[in-house]
Amino acid sequence: MHGGKAMIDGRIEVVKPSESEWMEMLLPQVGRPFFIKPLLDEPDTGMSLSMLRYPAGFTNPHHTHECGHGIYVLEGSLVTHRGEFGPGTFVWFPEGEAMQHGASADGDMVALFVTNKPFSIDYVATQAEAPPSD
Repeated sequence: MHGGKAMIDGRIEVVKPSESEWMEMLLPQVGRPFFIKPLLDEPDTGMSLSMLRYPAGFTNPHHTHECGHGIYVLEGSLVTHRGEFGPGTFVWFPEGEAMQHGASADGDMVALFVTNKPFSIDYVATQAEAPPSD
């Protein structure tokens, strides 16, 4: 097994996240890293599945995606523009909705993150962030 992944008879893929390192992701719009462990990328549909870890107090500011995506909270609290959700909660974010999400200040949030097609992210300037109009 290499990097926590193995193919069995070319039919199924087995992943052991405990054998993989967290990959640091730093987006200029955020200024702080969050972390992922890729688990599955489906080339035919673009669907993907990863483990996601937001450090305590991390917030990914208002953004949209061209894909729907879900977050299944394993540890900590997921804080979103629509509320706060604890372990055992699955939250689906529809394609195109402006959203923000992150972890509470109380501790890291660890989750499974799934997309329904290729992932992309576009940041949205909110009223408070938008430059003044002339």
